[in-house]
Amino acid sequence: QVQLAESGGGLVQAGGSLRLSCAASGRPFASYATAWFRQAPGKEREFVGHIRSSGGSTYYADSVRGRFTISRNRAQTTVYLQMNNLKPEDTAVYYCAIQSVGSSSYNYWGQGTQVTVSS
Repeated sequence: QVQLAESGGGLVQAGGSLRLSCAASGRPFASYATAWFRQAPGKEREFVGHIRSSGGSTYYADSVRGRFTISRNRAQTTVYLQMNNLKPEDTAVYYCAIQSVGSSSYNYWGQGTQVTVSS
């Protein structure tokens, strides 16, 4: 079984920065990608971006492109979400998720970490 744990959330003023971490543990497995999603109160869950396991290419939603950056450590056990120039509309619970090889969707999810951006 795979466990994901997000950390790094908190309260920040608009224009500030935060870095979220997503640490994977458990039985080694092969994956296609690790993604970040977010869900604001009363809204649908939104895709933020992902990083491919092979090659490390990244892709971002239009709403965060240019402000957020996804990276990973050398061992590929931790994925980061660097968030700069935060806006109040970035306030949400942020989740990381992994799409394992053989799965058609993101099938492992963390518990989420709250990010609150004050104006």
